[in-house]
Amino acid sequence: MPRVKKFNEEETLHKAMCLFWRNGFHATSMQDLVDYLGINRASIYDTYGGKKELFDKAFEQYQTTNRKQLQAFLESQESVKAGLRELFKGGISEAVCDTERKGCFVINVTTELVPNDDEMLLIIQENKAFMERTFHDFLEKGVQSGEISATKNIKNLASILHTFYNGIKIVSKTDSNEEELLASVDTVLTLLD
Repeated sequence: MPRVKKFNEEETLHKAMCLFWRNGFHATSMQDLVDYLGINRASIYDTYGGKKELFDKAFEQYQTTNRKQLQAFLESQESVKAGLRELFKGGISEAVCDTERKGCFVINVTTELVPNDDEMLLIIQENKAFMERTFHDFLEKGVQSGEISATKNIKNLASILHTFYNGIKIVSKTDSNEEELLASVDTVLTLLD
């Protein structure tokens, strides 16, 4: 007779995501996972596979959740320029208020794993393509409404916004001056004028 699981798989996956996000993949041991998740090693292996499989599932959950939130946020914005400013402002505020200074999980994974993990490189490249498409589509909305000039190179602007968004997430880990960071946002957004 199979064992009945005595834990919620989604909640446990979310907790694993938080641990990997805070500590990184390599610095998180299987014992750390057992202790933090409150389930035994055999349950982790039976439910998720090994540490790498659990990490991959947790990272996928993070990406899926963030993508949905980003798209929902942008879809709710009437003004492209104001919407982008609010997006960056929210990212800065989130980073500044994060007492653990975790930063962005995608950026953390990029710096920790991409140098030696070709599979993760492909995942990160796909994430970049998704972000740039999302920014491109949002900017295109601004062109259609007349808020952004049709002469602007939307593809290049989407790439710049992606790069800047990642940069803000990194800088916000060490620079808690929201006013200065927002001044940088305002400067970058002049590219849309």
